Parts: sequence; C-alpha cells; structure tokens
Amino acid sequence: MKNELSIKIAEAIIFANDKPISIRSLTNRLPDNVDIGFIIDFLLNKYKDNGFVLEKLGDTLAFRTSSEISDFLKVEKTIHKKLSKAALEILAIIAFHQPITRAEIEDMRGVSVSQGSLDVLFESNWVEPRGYKAVPGKPSTWRTTRNFLDHFGLETIKDLPGISELKAAGLLSRNIGPSVLSRDNISDI
Repeated sequence: MKNELSIKIAEAIIFANDKPISIRSLTNRLPDNVDIGFIIDFLLNKYKDNGFVLEKLGDTLAFRTSSEISDFLKVEKTIHKKLSKAALEILAIIAFHQPITRAEIEDMRGVSVSQGSLDVLFESNWVEPRGYKAVPGKPSTWRTTRNFLDHFGLETIKDLPGISELKAAGLLSRNIGPSVLSRDNISDI
C-alpha cells in the first residue's frame, strides 16, 4: 500500500515537472523510508513501451516522447505577449461595454485607439468583430470571445466583477461612479 501510493506520488511529481527532476529531489518529496530504487525501476518498466517513456538521464528523471513516434509530432509553442497599458484599457472597455465601436472606445479613453492595440487583442483571440451598429456609417463593433472568458476563468461575461467588487479589491479609486463601468447592458457571448 505504501509503495503503491509512493509510486503514484513519484509518477505525478515527475510528470508535473517541465524539466528533469533529480532523484534526490524526488526522494525528498516522497514519504519516508520508501525504496526509491524499486520505484524508479517500476516506473521505467511501466513506461518503456508507451507513447511517452520515462528516461533516466544521469541522476535525473523525465518523461519524454518515445523515439519511435517522435516524427509524428510537431512542436507547438505558446508565445506569451505582454499587453500594453493601452491594450489592457481597451480590453477592459470592450469587456464591460460590448458590443462597442472603436469610436466609442476612443470617446471613453479620450485618446485614439491604435490599430496595433486592437490587432494584438484580435490576434490573441480575446476580441472579435461582432457586427455593425445601426447608425450612419454602420461602424463595426467589438466583443470579447470565448477564449477571453476561458483565460480569465469566467463562464459568461456577466461574471465580470462589478464596480463595488473592483473598489473593494483596491483596483479602482473610490470616486469612480457606476457610469464608468457597468454590467447592466452586457449580453452573453
């Protein structure tokens, strides 16, 4: 029973590490008096013929893709871009006032919206065009995406914090009134 639990713990620790973990570090994180040699041998044998294998590299352990299937995989890398203050402001305005036109965003911010800021949000799949506003010129409107909700752990846009919650968290000054941020007119995505 103790070995079974220790094997599961070791397996999870190795799997969760993005870099090879030293056997010493692994041993220190397991319950006392476990047979680390047995655990390593068990896991090496368990994963020897799978799509991913456990490799012992010197005094470290790491899960790796099996060499016989590595040609079938492609490397996908997520590149994290830090959003500028302007892009964050635009994202917040779109989130709380969607669907909203570029001119309305500019009016709220008091400065023009650079195409680059909208492009970054669009390329990040956090905002998308929503259609056109029924006014002369029919300007396009913007809204947040499902990806935006997923990234921020929201089920619907109505789960955004309200003005009182933002003030309580110290994210807004006390003199900002409800006309600046409002969830009353938000529709679900």
